[in-house]
Amino acid sequence: MATWRKICCALDFSAPSRAAFEQAAELAVNLHAELLLVHVRPPAGAKALFAPPGRRAPDGRADDDELRSWTREAQERAGGLATSLELGGEPADEIARCAQEFGCDLVVVGTHGRTGLRRAALGSVAEGVVQLARCPVLVVPAPAAAP
Repeated sequence: MATWRKICCALDFSAPSRAAFEQAAELAVNLHAELLLVHVRPPAGAKALFAPPGRRAPDGRADDDELRSWTREAQERAGGLATSLELGGEPADEIARCAQEFGCDLVVVGTHGRTGLRRAALGSVAEGVVQLARCPVLVVPAPAAAP
């Protein structure tokens, strides 16, 4: 079995992202691994088109507060072995680059489970990370909807 000492977890603060965070935090605790939380702000045009209404403040403060909160939680759970980083650019490219640059052994990313035209129009960050990352990628599915 691979020894994972540094785990990168991609965050967009959605429900699938939360599921990925939970999985990454559990792995980090069980493996005594360092956890690197990465949030990528998409280019301005993409952000305006695809961000849920009211989810992000124009100046990014909502994201900054979320990232700080999730980082504090990760540090509490992983005994302080958690850090975070915010980047700008195309999410899949930046997540893969960051994982390589920081020597991560595993990337954990959530998936929204989009299919068909929605996936073709929006692309799939998880699929892009799988294709670009030079380390294993754990894709965590979106949580099941409540009945």
